[in-house]
Amino acid sequence: MRLKLNGTDLEFQDGITVAGLLKNLEIEPAKVAVEVNLKIIKKQDYQEQILKDGDSIEIVNFVGGG
Repeated sequence: MRLKLNGTDLEFQDGITVAGLLKNLEIEPAKVAVEVNLKIIKKQDYQEQILKDGDSIEIVNFVGGG
């Protein structure tokens, strides 16, 4: 299936969850915020949130500083 990830079209297996996507991309879930189709997904929902063909995903890294 095709997903738009941070503005780039990429292919992933059908039925992948947000948690599976982050694992596939080797991203630590605790260090990012994920938005699917303009809706922020709660971390506790990453395992249940199944992505669909055409979804637009934004992954934002937390940056510390002052």
